[in-house]
Formats: sequence, structure tokens, C-alpha cells
Amino acid sequence: EKAIIAADLGLNPSNDGQLIRLPVPPLTADRRRELVKIVRRAGEEAKVRVRHVRREYNDIFRSAQKDGDISEDELRRYLDLIQEATDANVKKVDDAMSAKEAEVQEV
Repeated sequence: EKAIIAADLGLNPSNDGQLIRLPVPPLTADRRRELVKIVRRAGEEAKVRVRHVRREYNDIFRSAQKDGDISEDELRRYLDLIQEATDANVKKVDDAMSAKEAEVQEV
């Protein structure tokens, strides 16, 4: 109960000795907009992480090509596969963001 109050979430817990009740008020339009911003920020962070992984693997394959471990054709094929996987995962993040935004905006 003390931790919930200290977290300053705008919730007022009631304790009857055995059970803590948290009455959650309905969302206001302002709070919905705030939640949409949070969803978008989280989605952008996820997309940045996906792109970071792409960059790491591109660097790995480019260094392998420089070392002579793979040919230029193989490098091109691997880079294309990495890009396809990146695009697919970014689309999944976009779809999840859109679905969550719609859910939050729903009254």
C-alpha cells in the first residue's frame, strides 16, 4: 500500500487488513492522449532496437567479406535477407502500435 502511494500513480488504495483495493478511475481524454504518446515512444524505441540489430549484423557480414570468408554475392544476399527481416519486424511493431493506440482511444 505504501509503495502504491509513493509511486504517485493517482490511485488511492484502500486496505481492509487482508486485501488492498485499487479503484481505477475511467480514463479521461487527456490521459488517453498521454497513453498514446507513451505507446508511440515505446514503438519508436523498439524500431530503433531492430535497426541497431540490423546494423550489427551488416557490420559482421561486411567484415567477413573483407576477411575473405564470404563472397561479394553472398554479402549482397545476406544484406538483403537482413533488410527483409528488419522491414518485417518494423511492420510488426507498427501494427502493434496501431492496435494499441486504437485500444487506448476506445471509449
